[in-house]
Amino acid sequence: MHKLLDKIFNFLYPLFRDWGMSRNIASYFSLFLNILVLIALAYIIYYAAKFLLVTVTAVFAQRTKTKFDDYLIQNKTTRYTAYLIPFFFIYKAVPVILDKYEYWELIFGKIVGVYIVLLGLWIVRTIFNSLRDYLKQKPEYSDKPIDSFVQVIMIVLWIFGVALIISTLFGIKKGELLTILGTLSAIIILIFRDTILGFVSSVQVAINDMVRIGDWITMDKFGADGDVIEINLTTVKVRNFDNTITTIPTYALSSDSFQNWRGMQKSDGRRIKRHVLIKSSTIRFLNDEDLRQLRKIQLITSYIDSRQAEIEKYNDLRGIDKTLSLNGRNMTNLGLFRKYIMQYLVNHPGLNKDMHIMCRQLQSTAHGVPLEIYVFSSDKRWANYEYIMADIFDHVMASVRYFDLEIFELPSQIGRLD
Repeated sequence: MHKLLDKIFNFLYPLFRDWGMSRNIASYFSLFLNILVLIALAYIIYYAAKFLLVTVTAVFAQRTKTKFDDYLIQNKTTRYTAYLIPFFFIYKAVPVILDKYEYWELIFGKIVGVYIVLLGLWIVRTIFNSLRDYLKQKPEYSDKPIDSFVQVIMIVLWIFGVALIISTLFGIKKGELLTILGTLSAIIILIFRDTILGFVSSVQVAINDMVRIGDWITMDKFGADGDVIEINLTTVKVRNFDNTITTIPTYALSSDSFQNWRGMQKSDGRRIKRHVLIKSSTIRFLNDEDLRQLRKIQLITSYIDSRQAEIEKYNDLRGIDKTLSLNGRNMTNLGLFRKYIMQYLVNHPGLNKDMHIMCRQLQSTAHGVPLEIYVFSSDKRWANYEYIMADIFDHVMASVRYFDLEIFELPSQIGRLD
């Protein structure tokens, strides 16, 4: 190639001389001609490589069963590889074609070398992105933070790539360059603080299985309450239930508290834990007339009969004076109401009977006596869960009056205009 270009130059030089050109100008014209020929050959190689790598590979990928090659094409790996081949040709051809132009040979060699490094890193990036996309469609990897691992690998490769570029441009030995980077490590750590913290947190998240893609998490500090849609090196994206997106720093998952609802979603039921406040002034002993009326409530008829027989037997054996209700053992309207609610919960079709079912009395407060329901709905879907919980407490609040009880409410303040 070089001899051919020399022959062309020697053939054309008499013509340049007749036109009044000096040999120096003719030499630059020869340089331009050499570069033009080099670019033309590179274009020919590019189109040949593009046909083989892009067109043929696309046809081949359609006929294979695996989807990995499809992701390679989607991420344009073959197209970028087609760009790389002619630049390799230029890199090898520059010393031959420009051997008489040492300055331009050095400049072109460095420019092409830097571009090859950048293009090589970009090709590696597309391969890892294709691998990421391929693994994400696998059920066993769909909830893993693959983005974080890909980003870590690419950061390491980019560091080595930048070191190689600096070494190529300034002729610094790689060992000396690494020594300089070690000296500047404090500045590097300061610049990449979030990245380093995110890397450490990503490893902790993956090893401890703290968060997966698809998990429902709640993090009040950042206003996050929804499903995790992405985990990468520096951020975790959460789609809230109002369809807004909250971005959380990855390192916050290991340094701050958050609630992961995965355990609930995998369990057999979703917990309902809520209470109503009963006015303490309405709690009283029940007399025979009260019990006669309450026997009409079918869920507790048999309980009232058996319980009352047990109480009467106890009082008769001890000769208790029942002219005063306080003496001996007695049933209260709140105690019987608790039993009724318990029976109602046991018969509710929306609750999981294999998990805790409880109606309990909590510590009294200035606002009354809390009566808490602690159960698990069999349907964990949000809308259905809310419906079941509302259905239970609708019934609880409507049935209170049948036991001569009242739910505490703050008195309404009605102002009068003067």
